[in-house]
Amino acid sequence: MQFDLLTIIPQAIEPYLQASLLGKAQMAGLLNLKIHDLRSWAKDKHRRVDDETFGGGEGMVFKPEPLVAAIEEITQGYQKGQVIYLSPQGRPLDQALVKELSDYQELLLICGRYEGIDERVIQGWVDQEISLGDFVLAGGELPALAVVEAVSRLVPGVVGKEESVRQDSFEAGLLEYPHYTRPQEFRGKKVPEVLLSGNHQEIQKWRQAQALM
Repeated sequence: MQFDLLTIIPQAIEPYLQASLLGKAQMAGLLNLKIHDLRSWAKDKHRRVDDETFGGGEGMVFKPEPLVAAIEEITQGYQKGQVIYLSPQGRPLDQALVKELSDYQELLLICGRYEGIDERVIQGWVDQEISLGDFVLAGGELPALAVVEAVSRLVPGVVGKEESVRQDSFEAGLLEYPHYTRPQEFRGKKVPEVLLSGNHQEIQKWRQAQALM
């Protein structure tokens, strides 16, 4: 699966994409993660991609010219892809949406900054907007990384044991049950006896009850 991240601060997100699960998945050829610097599509000598907002007010807005040029060039070879803008007014990201996104072959994630991007770009070139929740961040880089990691987990082979994915929180409409590891007692707090019993049927019943709670 291919992810394209369009940003003005590629150095802020590149290390995360190279680490741990995502890095290994790229080396195995399961994921293709590309970072694109929006300033590469700027036409002036200062590589400017933003301007003041019409009507007055504080903050800057990403200009339509470099954004649209970037979108059109990046998505030129898309077979089954979507263009997504990470914004506060977008659809909240949840596991149901993650599953929908995993059906695509390519995703272009636009990371806004400042006051956002020109509305005409959203109306004409963006397929959907996605939000992490009702709070404010400096830009769309962290939400984009959240989308990449959540969707990547559903790409076959990315997570070593597919059973782990099926048991994740929200997969069956529930949260995952509690987990414990050694030692059996830590500062007076003990592992539930049922998990030490070896009775797999009782363990499964306990886990189901905990998930329901």
